[in-house]
Amino acid sequence: MKTRLALAYIGVILIWTTTPLAIKWSSIGVSFVFGAMARMTTGLVCLSLLLLLLRRPLPRHRSALLSYLAVAVQLYGSMLVTYWSAQFVPSGWISVIFGLSPFLTAFMAAAYLKERSLGWGKLCAYSLGVCGLVVMFSSALELAEPALQGLLGVLLATFIHAASAVWVKQIHAQLSALQLVTGGLLLAVPLYFLTWYWLDDGVFPVKIPLRAMYSIAYLGIIATTIGFALYYFVLNNMEATNVAMMNLMTPLMSLGLGYSVNHEPMTVKTMLGTALIMCALLTYEVVNRRQQRNGI
Repeated sequence: MKTRLALAYIGVILIWTTTPLAIKWSSIGVSFVFGAMARMTTGLVCLSLLLLLLRRPLPRHRSALLSYLAVAVQLYGSMLVTYWSAQFVPSGWISVIFGLSPFLTAFMAAAYLKERSLGWGKLCAYSLGVCGLVVMFSSALELAEPALQGLLGVLLATFIHAASAVWVKQIHAQLSALQLVTGGLLLAVPLYFLTWYWLDDGVFPVKIPLRAMYSIAYLGIIATTIGFALYYFVLNNMEATNVAMMNLMTPLMSLGLGYSVNHEPMTVKTMLGTALIMCALLTYEVVNRRQQRNGI
């Protein structure tokens, strides 16, 4: 079990590293709503086929339905805002801001799950994280006003993501990761179609660039089908705050990928903000492990 959990954890980190850039590429030549809708629809088809092959029905008891709703909040709310924001900010920034999710998760987990996730050491980590966020906002102002809007959007998406994770843990329906994601997509995909019809008048793109097409396929098959399944498998077997710590490695990797592959800007302020957030996450992890060893 520990080996499977470790491999799933590493898999999520690798997928999350490449996801921000793929999100940005998936909207080349098409609207961000269409890119998100096409990804989620592809993921729903793949997951539904997988459940049929495995002969695993979707439970329909009350806690299961609530869990699907909690997952849909992340799959629709957080992801749609992320897709919108990706139009205005470098892809690596998405991963950096999502790195703040452990702090948001910690406060929510302390309030709703009664996890002992606060303390002076962690408050110090939160302060470093806030300083890093302020520097990132300052860096966004140097790029353009839309970049600031995009940064605010990613921050909102991070909050929704953390709230969804805590809600799933609070319900504790004991469903498999495949069932959770499929059930969540069954609720989220119709909302994407309605949003597409509302914002794009339901007009299908005349031509989809190859890069966008490949990115949508990657996001639908790998990031959604495999990535979310692995994520919720990890979420079901770890504390919510520990799950969020997988964001410790992805920001730097995503920044490097965006810089080297997509020629995204890498300013001194961006690196400083990222360094502060990474120091905050490292401090948080060290304090968290010490508390666990001492049984606090």
